[in-house]
This record gives sequence, C-alpha cells and structure tokens, in this order.
Amino acid sequence: MINLYTTHIASLSIHRVGNKSKNEPILLSSEPYKMDDEITPLLKEFFLKPFRDKEENYFNFTGEVDLDFHEIYNCAAQIFGNPESIHEESKKITKHLYDQSIHPLIKSGEVYVAYLENVQLDNVKMDAIGIFKSELKQDFLQFKETDTQLEALLQQGVNLNKLDKGCIIFNTHKEEGYKILSVDSNRYDAKYWLESFLGVDACEDDNFRTKKYLKFCQDFAKDVVLPAEDKKEEVMFMNRAVNHFAKNDTFNESAFMNEVIENPDLIPEFNHYKTEQAPKYKIEDLTSFNIANTAVSDARKKIKNVINLDTNIQIKMDFINSDSADKFVEKGWDEEKQMYYYLVYFNKEQKS
Repeated sequence: MINLYTTHIASLSIHRVGNKSKNEPILLSSEPYKMDDEITPLLKEFFLKPFRDKEENYFNFTGEVDLDFHEIYNCAAQIFGNPESIHEESKKITKHLYDQSIHPLIKSGEVYVAYLENVQLDNVKMDAIGIFKSELKQDFLQFKETDTQLEALLQQGVNLNKLDKGCIIFNTHKEEGYKILSVDSNRYDAKYWLESFLGVDACEDDNFRTKKYLKFCQDFAKDVVLPAEDKKEEVMFMNRAVNHFAKNDTFNESAFMNEVIENPDLIPEFNHYKTEQAPKYKIEDLTSFNIANTAVSDARKKIKNVINLDTNIQIKMDFINSDSADKFVEKGWDEEKQMYYYLVYFNKEQKS
C-alpha cells in the first residue's frame, strides 16, 4: 500500500528532450529548479496524483546484463547514496531518455527528476526518486490589458491535470532492482518508456501472482467454460473464483478447484488448459501463494457480470448475492420459437 499525501519534494531538476531521430535538441538545465510556495503544491499534485489511483503493479530494474551495468539503476543507486548528486544524475537520466527517443512517434517534452521524502510504502517511510515527463501541450488564452482594450493571446502549455509519463523509484529492495511504480497515459509508445528507457520488468510478488492467476481463470472461463456450458456459468465461475480469493489469505490450487469448479468434467480441462497456457501468465509452477487483496479488488471491478443477448436484452448478475443467480435464473429451449430463453423468478420489482 502506497501513501503519497505526506510526500515532500526535496529537490527538482527540469530538462527538455526532443526526438533524437528528428534532430530535435536536448536542453539540460545548469541548476536545479528553485522551488516556491506557489508552484510546489501544484507540481506535487501533478506528479503524484496519477499514482494514487493506480493499481499497485510494481516493477524492478532488470536486464540481460548485471544490474551494475544498468543505466537508470546506477543513477538511482548514486542518488540514494548521495542525494546531493541528484541534479548531475538527472542530466544522465535525461541524456539516456534522449538516446531512446528515436521512434518517429515519440514526442518532445519536459523531463522532471525529483527527490521525494516521506514516501510511505507498506507503512514504512522512505525516500524515493520521481522521473516524470510532460509531452502533450494544450492551447490556452492569456489576456493583455491596456487602458482601453483587452487583448487575447493564444499560447500553449502543459495541462497540470494530466501527467503523460512517470515513475517512482522507491529506496527499497535494492538488490532485486528496487521497487518501481510507473504510469503512461499515451499507449502509442509504451515500449519506449518501460523497456527502452527504464529497463524494467514486472515484480513477481503476491500482487503479480494474484493478478496473473485471476486473469488465467478469466480466460479459462471464456475459452472453456462458456463453450462447454453457457454465459451464465461463465459468469458464475468467475464469481466463485473471485469470492474464493476474497475470503482466503493464502491460495491453494487443490482447495480452489474443489470449491470453484462445480462440474467435475471441467477439472481435467482446467489442468490441460493450465499446462498449455501457463507460460503466458507465468504461473507454470504456481500452486500456492499469499493472496493480495488489492489485486482481488481490482479484478472484481474488471470482470463483466452481464449476459448480453442478441435480442437487445441484458441480464445483470449480482456478484454480492451470487446465490440468487443459481436459485432464480434458469436457462431453457423453446421448441416452438426455436430459441433459448432465460426464466427469471422474483416476488416484486424493485424501485430504481
């Protein structure tokens, strides 16, 4: 769990990078940015707000070679060891970003490198490094007033309500490549930020394992349960799966299968599907792990609980009171109309 409300920006360096393949320039500021009471809270909100609402999917620095040769990892280690070096290291970080800006779609923009204090991660206070980039500019009007006239001037600037790219490097788990959160609002160049510039990979922690196993279950429901049964059973399978994760602190695959897979004929199908698809989800040897509640909550929000019919009718299943679907919804076949139907039982209609 991350808490950024008490975070303080101890120092900030601002540079600009262009697109290297288009021969656009790079500008490295000679001094750190001078903070003031007016703009500092606005910049803090601009930098950190996207991370408060983001799923906590952590990354760490990785690479084909030893971390000692990893550009951004080395910069981070130097900064954490000597925070006074952050401005000079920020220039190296910006140069590295510029060297990766070679795809025609990559936009020029401002690069902000901040030293963050009082960051709380899992209830532990620590320092962190923020690397942020603003790319997209918006038009706005600036007004010039004279004695007899008000003139409108069209200018361009950064929208402080939307950060284009950013990452926070936490001063923890150094030997594993630190813990990192990343945001990227522009998906047209995703590899540029995460892979080419940062050189990170997903942390295979409990959050990662919980998320990946639930995604595997969701695809199993779609690819196997739906063709073998029907849409209702697909929805109910995922409902049972999420509920199993929600009420347990640890995951055990045998207990999961016994509780969630009601049709015994689907058990060998489940084992076969896992054997075939496990590498895709990185769950090859995963049969037990600690469950991350945040990943379960995020998964529940994304799972569709609606049956869409080709007659322009929707049936919404209630995940909270899931027994209702089993008790009061029946599927059948009408010989006369040669159509399937759902029979729904109820006592009275609820007021909306």
